[in-house]
Amino acid sequence: MLCLAGKMAWSSTLLAAVLTVGTTTAQFVKPPTDLKTAKGYAGINVRYKQVPNGICETRAHVKSFTGYSDVAENEHIFWWFFEAREVDPSEAPLTVWINGGPGSSSMIGLFQELGPCGINSEGKVYDNPYAWNRKSNILFVDQPTTVGLSYSIPQDGYTVGDSGDFITLPPGTCPDYAAGSCLTQSSSNETLTANSTAGAAPNMWKTLQGFMGAFPKYSRNGFHFTTESYGGHYGPVFNEYFEQQNKKNIPGAHKIALQSVAIGNGWFDPLVQYEGYFRYIVEPGNTYDYKPYNKSTEAMVRNSLYGKGNCLDQIKYCQSSGINEICTAADNFCANYVESILDNVANRDEYDIRELMPDPFPYSFFEAYLNTPKVQKAIGAFQNYSSYSYTTGNAFGTTGDDARESMTIEDVQLLLKQGVRVMMYFGDAGMSCLFLTV
Repeated sequence: MLCLAGKMAWSSTLLAAVLTVGTTTAQFVKPPTDLKTAKGYAGINVRYKQVPNGICETRAHVKSFTGYSDVAENEHIFWWFFEAREVDPSEAPLTVWINGGPGSSSMIGLFQELGPCGINSEGKVYDNPYAWNRKSNILFVDQPTTVGLSYSIPQDGYTVGDSGDFITLPPGTCPDYAAGSCLTQSSSNETLTANSTAGAAPNMWKTLQGFMGAFPKYSRNGFHFTTESYGGHYGPVFNEYFEQQNKKNIPGAHKIALQSVAIGNGWFDPLVQYEGYFRYIVEPGNTYDYKPYNKSTEAMVRNSLYGKGNCLDQIKYCQSSGINEICTAADNFCANYVESILDNVANRDEYDIRELMPDPFPYSFFEAYLNTPKVQKAIGAFQNYSSYSYTTGNAFGTTGDDARESMTIEDVQLLLKQGVRVMMYFGDAGMSCLFLTV
């Protein structure tokens, strides 16, 4: 199971971005030549540019920047920063937002949820008056490497069907058999991205060290970390890692003054999460009194969850053994025979059970927008945009990270003991990453 942030299927997400290329011509991405360079804290190299007004932020007095923190060889983390709108940016706090997945781009959060702009059906920018950068500077980060606009080794190639498989081509060539699906994408080499929550934490820390060092005036008055979905793993583990890094007094590094962590619809402990699916749909039920299963299906799901050797037993064995293959198998079993039944039987959107599938909301027009040459040039893109990285998702799948508790509960407790405020917030219409699991 992947607790994807934003209501979109993997195949439609990727294909929506890819098919904007057109049916006869390739849209390969030309590397930007106008990025400025700066040295961040902890020796992290940063490349960045100021984004022209109107690409997203519409307020003339508000600056925005995009850039990359070069966290390792062939690992470059993309970020998009916006100044605070209504307060002095040099005095405002810094808020970071990341989406979940694992493998989901934070451009989902930017354009569909809380950023300063959205994109309408005509591909035009519209202002979001409720954006979170009203009172805070905000930094959206695509992580780990290969997610969204973060890249490893850009390659020209094409995608195959709904699988997400990427086949490379000679640079700049798009033969007839690949027409309509040619694009520039990061290498599918899974060693160039993280494969676990703990493994992703160091590069997130490096990304922040780079940004804060390159733009110190935007991070002087407190730091707030916000996330959702798989952020129930990312949020606690990443921020406790930051706290431990602070204690090391690393020469040249910046101590991140963490004040709060906010997690929306978080995926924390899979033992509780998978049981929550049953509790929400079968008994005691949800706030909408929606019961899509007949008695036979309810009995089937109950057995798949609680039966000897089934979902919960497999998750427990994963967590006690720590064996990657066991954890991968456990997560696949629970996803197929506990979670996915709602999709298969009721054709309902698990992110909003009030809606039938396919649920068009929130609209994903921003994906095509980010793949237009004008916008790619304006933000310094090295590759085509997609909202989900199969490379990262597959890498996490090899370790069964989704089935692991990964110290999420313990790290929340440690953060609270260290004086960090932790907020968890949930909607009541979604089955995925639901409120019954806290």
